[in-house]
Amino acid sequence: MNAKNIISVKLAGHILMISMAGLIIVHLLVLFRVIPYQMVWGGQIKDASSLLLFETIALIVTVLFLITVALRTGCIRTQRLKKAARVGMWIMFVYFLLNTIGNLASNAATETIVFTPITLALSLLSLRLAIGHAATKLP
Repeated sequence: MNAKNIISVKLAGHILMISMAGLIIVHLLVLFRVIPYQMVWGGQIKDASSLLLFETIALIVTVLFLITVALRTGCIRTQRLKKAARVGMWIMFVYFLLNTIGNLASNAATETIVFTPITLALSLLSLRLAIGHAATKLP
């Protein structure tokens, strides 16, 4: 079975966009301390200033990832950013793959148990969009 036949580019893109929107919500909930910050970042956040820094970076990266997926799937149409979107998907794949490894090594049990499978799935979905397929008419 060909890896490109397991999940369509369109479905992978939709799942990724929904996931990125969900991640934005999670990061906002952590930032506003609705979710305990000890559950994220491998327990590295020790005070309010590091919470603000880490979560602001996470929000910026997640929004950029959401835009990248929207560009790659054609939800945002522009020819000028076509190549950047393709490169961005490879960056997302590597980022989520490394994040999966980091989650496995985390001291926070929730991060290891809950977020490892999520980041692994996100890395595979990102790989699917990075690979693309000529028949899918990706930008």
